[in-house]
Amino acid sequence: MYIKTRLTVMNFLQFAVWGAYLTSMGIFLAGAGLGDKIGWFYATQGFVSIFMPAVIGIVADHWIPAQKLLGICHILAALFMAGAAYFGAQGHIDFASLFACYTLSVAFYMPTIALSNSVAYTVLRQQGLDTVKVFPPIRVFGTVGFIVAMWITNFAQFQVSYAQWYFSAVLGLILGLYCFTMPNCPTCATEAKSLAEALGLKAFALFKEKKMAVFFIFSMLLGMSLQVTNGFAGPFITSFNELAGFTGSWGANNATALVSLSQISETLCILLIPFFLKRYGIKKVMLISMLAWVLRFGFLGLGNPSTALGMLLLITSMIVYGVAFDFFNISGSLYVDQETDPSIRSSAQGVFMLMTNGFGAAIGSLAAQKVINCLVYPHVNPALKVNGVYPVDVSQLIKTGWAESWFVFAGFSLVVAILFAFMFKYEHKPQEN
Repeated sequence: MYIKTRLTVMNFLQFAVWGAYLTSMGIFLAGAGLGDKIGWFYATQGFVSIFMPAVIGIVADHWIPAQKLLGICHILAALFMAGAAYFGAQGHIDFASLFACYTLSVAFYMPTIALSNSVAYTVLRQQGLDTVKVFPPIRVFGTVGFIVAMWITNFAQFQVSYAQWYFSAVLGLILGLYCFTMPNCPTCATEAKSLAEALGLKAFALFKEKKMAVFFIFSMLLGMSLQVTNGFAGPFITSFNELAGFTGSWGANNATALVSLSQISETLCILLIPFFLKRYGIKKVMLISMLAWVLRFGFLGLGNPSTALGMLLLITSMIVYGVAFDFFNISGSLYVDQETDPSIRSSAQGVFMLMTNGFGAAIGSLAAQKVINCLVYPHVNPALKVNGVYPVDVSQLIKTGWAESWFVFAGFSLVVAILFAFMFKYEHKPQEN
């Protein structure tokens, strides 16, 4: 029980560090005049995820015990995040310095997601515990930590300032020091893997198989949706505070709390997956996910935080997110596990993650930024405000621009779903029991 509690605390803090800013960073950046660069901050997480987890994994396997390397990475990530907050606090923001610090911070943070799992598995096995049974309840508290951090950021009003990065940095320093107190995770004495092996590049041979090539391509296309709402839902909802006829609503002032419903839904929707997979099969479950992304974006385009119907549509969008995120990520991972040879199964999972959270998320963030820069930000000019609010005509242009952006994303998701339905061949064979 003692070691379970310790790992629960570690997982709670692991994702609290991320939740402190991930869904609210866009609100601060938009308010700081960097709204047209939000996509770069989220794309950076995808780019570093392509190679940093593999590099850090090699180091943990062969040179530095995993729990110590986990602590080092968190401390470095926290220091660089504090640096980003420092540059973000300046009256005239030095974008180059701020972005450099942020990039270095996420470069050290992103590998800790996999590394913390590795530490947990090792420690549990050392205690003679079944990782399959014991770890999932521990991991759930990671999502709880993410949500709690979001709420603190929201209700402490960190969401509109650089303080959210300082908050994340403090949590990261605490976690980094805490990791050094965890049981030792010995390094491996076997021959080191090459970087190509660690990245799972050998599994790219799976692209020679048509069904796997189609699956991985669609994984990337769907992965393009992953960071869009993390980056832009907050600025969109908060923007209503500046629009004539919509100012002062609870939703517009508590965007991060509203978005946190997405993470709550994500936690609950995991419970639905076994039933849906058994009844409908992986292809239909993944199609449900793709259609859920259509609804996720569509409801955002129709909703607003200042009317009862508008809030209902936004809340529905947050609830749908659980299906959109979980049904694809988990069913996709299961498909890879079922359809690949055991000798490259781990590498194939690595390719799946590269295509979704690496290439897909990075490309999607930048593409979404292009759309929003085209449809929203040409109308955003603080000099036009009267008493902090845009006139009615400008307000309508901004509101329409956001709605059109969400409909573009919904349309993209719908096209992906239709193509997937025709191009991905998979025959579901229900289990007899």
